[in-house]
Amino acid sequence: MLLDLKLDGKLVIVIGGGKEATRKVQSLLDSDAVIWMISQDFSAEALKLGETKKVNLIKTEIKDAQSFLDSLNPKPDVLLAATNNSKLNHALIEAALKYGCLVYAVDNPALSDFILPAIAKIGNVKIAISTGGKSPAMAHVLRERIENLITPQDLLAIELQAKVRSALKSRVSDPKDRSKLLYEILDNVNIKRALLEGNLAEAQKLAMKLVEKGETK
Repeated sequence: MLLDLKLDGKLVIVIGGGKEATRKVQSLLDSDAVIWMISQDFSAEALKLGETKKVNLIKTEIKDAQSFLDSLNPKPDVLLAATNNSKLNHALIEAALKYGCLVYAVDNPALSDFILPAIAKIGNVKIAISTGGKSPAMAHVLRERIENLITPQDLLAIELQAKVRSALKSRVSDPKDRSKLLYEILDNVNIKRALLEGNLAEAQKLAMKLVEKGETK
């Protein structure tokens, strides 16, 4: 079961500065969380994230996980252990659990409270891909495939559906009838052609005519 954690304003600490840690941070950028990335060294990608001001980079060496967690103020709501040291990751998870944090270890799904799926994001579309922690690399490969499948026409169809749904609410009282009409609009050849040509205005005009008639051809 995939869940989308609501992290608005929550403190998320990612321990690690390499490629895997950076991937995890990138998946959190749209969450409106306060993100700290802590490591002795940072990759070029991580440094770029720090430049965006969306991520706070803190350069430090963690010698003892429990002492490190004890020193943090405030304590994190979520802690991601993403170093290349399995023993340190394990120790960080154990220390964070004592403070009631949600935890995630990149190298040990069994220790984690949740799984961070690879997210395919194209426009307003988000699709989560998870292998249950068995193969993060394959999850990223599948994400790239899915991103290549979503077309500009699909994104315009989403915009069209949003506009039509608003109009339908005041015109069609039965939810089933509204749903049926929305699907029929998606299948309409002329509307598809307008979207393929990138003409959202024309597609909306055609869709609204169908709404007004209460039927599609």
